[in-house]
Formats: sequence, structure tokens, C-alpha cells
Amino acid sequence: MNEKVLNKSKNGMAVLILVIALYILAFFILVGAGFSYAIPGAVRGLLIALSILWMAFGWILLLGLKVIRPQEALVLTLFGKYVGTLKGEGFYHVNPFCVAVNPAAKTRLSQSGDVDSGEKTSLLTTLASNGKSSAEIPSKKVSLKVQTLSNSKQKINDCLGNPVEIGIAVMWRVTDTAKAVFNVDNYKEYLSLQCDSAVRNIVRIYPYDVASNVDTTGDGIADEGSLRGSSELVATRIRDEIQSKVVDAGIEILEARITYLAYAPEIAAVMLQRQQASAIIDARKMIVDGAVGMVEMALDRLEEKGTVELDDERKAAMVSNLLVVLCGNKDAQPIVNSGSLY
Repeated sequence: MNEKVLNKSKNGMAVLILVIALYILAFFILVGAGFSYAIPGAVRGLLIALSILWMAFGWILLLGLKVIRPQEALVLTLFGKYVGTLKGEGFYHVNPFCVAVNPAAKTRLSQSGDVDSGEKTSLLTTLASNGKSSAEIPSKKVSLKVQTLSNSKQKINDCLGNPVEIGIAVMWRVTDTAKAVFNVDNYKEYLSLQCDSAVRNIVRIYPYDVASNVDTTGDGIADEGSLRGSSELVATRIRDEIQSKVVDAGIEILEARITYLAYAPEIAAVMLQRQQASAIIDARKMIVDGAVGMVEMALDRLEEKGTVELDDERKAAMVSNLLVVLCGNKDAQPIVNSGSLY
């Protein structure tokens, strides 16, 4: 099903003026024919009959008037057959028996921009203002604007089996109204389902943090890809995955972004301790490397200048003392020996 745009139907104002003019003409014909005896009886009866028929059924043409605002479209069918789509702002007139179709008119997606258009009757507005429940009259127009879908957070196991919670925001828009309306039952629900599926497929490939011997690209070589460190790459793969699934629904995925990422609550505390332990080990390693370098430098300077000669035992004691001072958590308080070195 391919989209067919009705470009020659932007004549709504002309049809509206014509209908009003014909109603005025029919009124004057009725009044004039009723009181004029100069017109032959047969002609007068015909004019009166035509005027009455027009005034009774001429309003049907007004049902074909359609107003389209910017970035909106209206998919029309005639007795079940797709006849075309009205695209572009303007005042249109189509077959009055055409019916607008939009199966997703009542669907509301989280933060999608698909909000109430305000198209309600005055009675419904009055009931709503009085605090009573009222049913909205959904618009059958298909929005062509860029919309945002923010699905609820999902709990998914990463490639190491750790449960993580992740949420995404997807920017999308309808590019083919015929495919969106006729190829799927409800293109908004279809998009939401495909987003959930794509997120699960991609997240299962990556670990939360960088892990050894994990291939996230599929080339058979271990890499450093992770959900936390490669968020841009993960979001791009999610976008491509969703786009490949919604082409038949006439939807274009513009961008996908990770909005929430964390370990699941049941393992969050343990993983936090693990991260803290890893940070402590890295810090200690850096401190020890620096301390060893400083001790080596001190020994080399003492030997180079011949300030003092130390045997192996004294060197070992000096190294031990310096490492204690440099690697300790608190400031050292040394005991000064004022006697002989030996």
C-alpha cells in the first residue's frame, strides 16, 4: 500500500461559497416563483421542486470540507477503498461520502506529543469543566510532526547475566500515512512494541561495565564495549534495530537516546561494593607504584652522592620504613633514634 496524495482537492473555499450562493439563489427562487404568475406553471413547479431539493440535500456537500493544519494528514477511504491522503495545510473539498481512517487516533504514548487537540463538543467541554467524566472525540488526522516515545524502564539481563534497568527515548515521525494506517493494526502500539524488542536484543549483547573476553561487535575479537561506556554506540544500534522493524509501518526513526541506566535494585548494593573495591585497588596500585619509584630514587641519590653507605640490611630497613610512610593511610609519626646508627 503506497501513499497517494490528493493535490487537486484544495478548493474548499470555492465550494463553500458556491453552496452558500446556491442556497441564497434557491431561497429567492422559492419566494419569487411563489408570487410570480408570469412564469409558466410547469416551469415554476420545476424551479420550486429543484429549490426544495437543493435546500433539503445541498448541505451534504459541506460534509466534504476538510481543514488541514501544518504537519497533519488525513487518510480517506470511500466505501472501504483507499482514495488518497490530504497533506499540506489548506481548505480542501473531497467526496462527502469519504471517511477518514486512523486506527491509532485514541492511542496515547508516553511523552509522544500526541496530546489532546481540543476538538470536543461544547457539551463535553462543559461536563469536563464541572469535574464530570467525558469521552473525548479523537481526531482522525495523522500527525506528521516529530514525536517522542519514552517507554517505561525495562529490566534486562546483560551479556554477563547481570540484571540492569534501562529506559530509552525515541524520536520518530510518520513518513507514509498509507502504510501507517493500513499495513499495521495500530502504528503507535506497533512502534512501542518494536522499541521494547529492539532494546532487549541490543542490551543482551553488552555488559554493563567493561569486561574481558566479551565480543560486542560480532567480529570474533574481544573489545571494550559496554552499556555505560559506549552509550552512543548502543543508542545508534537500537535506533537501527527499530528502524529495520518499522519500515513497513511508514515510520522513520530519527534518533534514540538512553535516558536511564542502572543495575537492578536486587544487585545494585553488591555491584556498588564491587565498584568501590575496584576503585580502592586501582588507587592502592597507583600509590604503591609511586612509592616504589620514590624509594628507588632516594637510594640512587644516596649512592650517587655518597652521603651515607648502607649495607643490604640497612637498605631493606630504609625501604620498609619509606614504604610504610608513603603507603600509609595516615601521616607517619616516626621514632627518632638519637644514638648510634648501629
